[in-house]
Amino acid sequence: MIRNHLLLIVLCASLISCQTKKDSNYYKEPHRPQFHFTPESHWMNDPNGLVYLNGQYHLFYQHYPYDIVWGPMHWGHASSTDLFHWEHHPIALYPDSLGNIFSGSAVIDHNNTAGFGKDAMVAIFTYHNDSIWAKGFKNTESQGIAFSMDEGITWTKYKSNPILNNNGEQDFRDPKVFWNRETELWQMVLAVGDHIRIFSSPNLLDWKFESNFKPNETSEPLGVWECPDLFPLKYNGNTKWVMIINHGDKGPNGGSCTRYFIGDFDGNTFQQAQDARWLDYGTDFYAGVTFSNVPDDKKYLISWMSNWKYANQTPTKVWRSAMTIPRELVLDMDSSGYFIRQHITEGLHALKSNTIVQEQISSNYHLSNIDLSQALISFRSISELLKIKIGNSSEHIIIEINDDSVVIDRSNSGVVDFSDRFATKVQSMPISEAITECKIILDRSSIELLLNDGKYSMTNIFFPNEKYSELSITGEKDSKITHLKIDHIARIWP
Repeated sequence: MIRNHLLLIVLCASLISCQTKKDSNYYKEPHRPQFHFTPESHWMNDPNGLVYLNGQYHLFYQHYPYDIVWGPMHWGHASSTDLFHWEHHPIALYPDSLGNIFSGSAVIDHNNTAGFGKDAMVAIFTYHNDSIWAKGFKNTESQGIAFSMDEGITWTKYKSNPILNNNGEQDFRDPKVFWNRETELWQMVLAVGDHIRIFSSPNLLDWKFESNFKPNETSEPLGVWECPDLFPLKYNGNTKWVMIINHGDKGPNGGSCTRYFIGDFDGNTFQQAQDARWLDYGTDFYAGVTFSNVPDDKKYLISWMSNWKYANQTPTKVWRSAMTIPRELVLDMDSSGYFIRQHITEGLHALKSNTIVQEQISSNYHLSNIDLSQALISFRSISELLKIKIGNSSEHIIIEINDDSVVIDRSNSGVVDFSDRFATKVQSMPISEAITECKIILDRSSIELLLNDGKYSMTNIFFPNEKYSELSITGEKDSKITHLKIDHIARIWP
């Protein structure tokens, strides 16, 4: 008996030792972000089914669990209490005979309109059937539904799927569903080819077509329309509706892109009130959608940090792709009309430590031997021309702020030769005012630039061979740069 106990102790000690060795490398691979969400392993793209319930934010996402390149889509799943510390859960939705599980949304059916149960978590998603495609038909996509009564851990697919078929459309996808308090109906926006279709339903199962939305534009088409969103925001007591649309190509700096329209919605039609604006000018901000059911009607958005031009080729081995930090969307207005500001959510501020503060710096500032691999850099500036250089002894990213544009150059940022589309040109963002406030969020292999309290945004990924450890800020002789802060951001993984 004593011998058996000793053997058991030895076996337990061995297992603990193996687990410790495994944990010591957990989420520490080259280029692995430390406070952005990434899957434990294999492929990830669009965020899906973003929903809040009982103190938990649920992030579902497009996932191929068998390789680090895109494949038959599943829904991965993670949850968080603060939008930063994530707990991984089992895969939520698997492909079935109706097709692979493409993008969609999730809602909480508080009133049991669908009959699945009070407060059921309901996922609405696109089925994509490659066997139909192989036969030469275009109607490869339809909408399905599933429900969970244990907060997204286990799922039951609706027995009468699909709930919404198409009429021969090649692209008929990415349903975003929400409860409209004014009409007391569920509403769905769906990307169909080069426009958005709007539907309504009393029960999430039976859908009525309401209208199409397609802006009058003379510019070049922006590729396939994907991942729409529609929601209200208030400004000075007035309610406006925001329509987000993601596009597969021809963004302002090439490839995948996200823009938004502001207007009015009556439950039937969305009326555009002004020209579209880009939500982000970087090349690595796509499929952005907001959480549903969030208290106080706050709108938190997460996007996929990559670009279809090179997403399958980025130089990571264990996992592929990350999400942006969550950003709160706030409606504001200037002389040109309404626009959205993107604010850093509180969860990031709770991760800050080891702050460097300098109330005023010279117009030719340089700091070295500092860990910038996980950092929030912020400052205020009075200067029409400003150059920011962040890097190490041989690699860097350059940000140039001019009187009418902001430019990012990542051509010497690290590993760039994995794709001839990755670093072939600088990226540019037009601005209509002086940049007086700057936030730069760095996490191993990503940079998110938010300017003038989130009015302007640029998001990029990069792959340095060594940690970034040097910062230079250069301005004109009469530049005034103040309130420089450099915060270390803690790792979120155990």
